[in-house]
Amino acid sequence: MSDFSHAWVLSRKRFVDEIGNLNSEQLNWRIYPGALTIGEMALHVAGVELSFGSQLLGTQLEGFAQKVAKAATQGVVNKEPFPFDKAEITPELVSDALKLGSESVQPLIDAAEPAMRQKELKSALGPMITGEGAFARFGFHPGYHQGQAYLIKNSPGFPR
Repeated sequence: MSDFSHAWVLSRKRFVDEIGNLNSEQLNWRIYPGALTIGEMALHVAGVELSFGSQLLGTQLEGFAQKVAKAATQGVVNKEPFPFDKAEITPELVSDALKLGSESVQPLIDAAEPAMRQKELKSALGPMITGEGAFARFGFHPGYHQGQAYLIKNSPGFPR
């Protein structure tokens, strides 16, 4: 395991545990207009993993993986529509996306090879970062959204 693995495993597990038992209504509940739903957050987390992973490997994503990777930015950090509509965001879809993201990142972060640490890639927020920066982001990104999901789940009006 690399120096980044432990933080990613802990952060990612807490995020998945926080959202793992939610139904479609709960995944799609919006706390206020313009905020991400928990389902959109989950797809965004998986999207960042797929986007960074494909850039680190120099590979092209296709099909479902490509659509999930769009959730890294579309409707999150720009004005484009989110790549999944409400009817698509189900517990099964979220689970599939998170599994795909994890499978793409786990071997990369476990190895965190020197060449990948130096590779340049585009951050979901726009600037160019190194692979080392991507590995650091993997470690806190799911935890950041775990906190948001917790607050949303405990907000007045959240469907029980």
